[in-house]
Amino acid sequence: MDFTTNEDQQALVGLATRILSERATPKRLAELEAAGGWYDDALWQQLATAGIVGAALAEDVGGGGLGFTELALLLEQVGAHVAPVPLLETVLYAALPIDVFGTPEQRTRDLPDVSAGRALLTAALVESGRDDPRRPLTSARQDGDALRLTGLKSCVPFAAQARRILVPASCADGRVLLALVEPGAPGVTLRPQTATNGQPQAEVELTDVAVAAVDVLVGPERGDEALGWLLDRALVGIAATALGVSGRALAMSAAYTTSREQFGRPIATFQAVGHRLADAYVDVEAMRLTTLQAVWLLDAGLPADTEVTVAKWWACEGGHRVAHAAQHVHGGVGVDVEYPLSRYFRWSKQMELTLGAAPAQLLRLGATLAADPA
Repeated sequence: MDFTTNEDQQALVGLATRILSERATPKRLAELEAAGGWYDDALWQQLATAGIVGAALAEDVGGGGLGFTELALLLEQVGAHVAPVPLLETVLYAALPIDVFGTPEQRTRDLPDVSAGRALLTAALVESGRDDPRRPLTSARQDGDALRLTGLKSCVPFAAQARRILVPASCADGRVLLALVEPGAPGVTLRPQTATNGQPQAEVELTDVAVAAVDVLVGPERGDEALGWLLDRALVGIAATALGVSGRALAMSAAYTTSREQFGRPIATFQAVGHRLADAYVDVEAMRLTTLQAVWLLDAGLPADTEVTVAKWWACEGGHRVAHAAQHVHGGVGVDVEYPLSRYFRWSKQMELTLGAAPAQLLRLGATLAADPA
């Protein structure tokens, strides 16, 4: 495995970093929060104009034709700047599956608008009472030429703002399909929710919602495969975002502890502080290695079940430890909600819990190991 980035990847990341550094400043983020908002549409439009939003989508739908590796590198930068844009939710959760599994009509209907920043998409992957998103409780039944979806999805990001929601559902025979549902369709009820980091989400109730054949993204013949494909990449995308969050929180802590003095010397020279930050550094590098390993395998089309689970586990455990260490070494200012570090703490917690916390990843890893006695 070669994790070295090439010149094109470095240029893409450099462009994204410059835009995010200029636009997702602590002052701008504070202004959004004070106004009761979270999503920065102006920043999203600038990223779209620069070709960053559609970088991983195919060229025939206005994208850059790049791969999952490039998208993961961009997600790391979104996390590093705690940028309030739906790159993970719109591109990875929804647009990428449509690009890979969709019909020509489905791909051309929405993806050019996503690449251009004119449309948001999302996916409903979480259900209350169901720990395994691969086996959705939401049901799909045939009704003539259409399907009828019934179920309750939770924590659906940008549901109210999205043009379509990708919805996994289980058929009567236990197989899974993926459907595209409009938030305003008859039978769809949205109840606002707010994530730990302030992101707008919604509980989405589906009551006998009619889905035409043109809106079935993947039928039951390949539904399990497609949902597994999506969830693996979603977990690694979360890990990449968490890596950015943790890496920047560690950098902020290093800068603070070398400038903050007590007893006439920087607190970074105190043994307890040094040990805490050294442990955080090890956690960040473990997050980086496991995330890059999973990204490389997925982009190469190789089996990666274990590596995906390990990457998400490190995002949970390592991210948790780094966030608490950063807050601790900052002392009193570390718990000030108006101090920029607080956003990194909230984002870290959000990434930790999305699509399964550490215990859920250990259970999945244990099941994988048990299925392969060798």
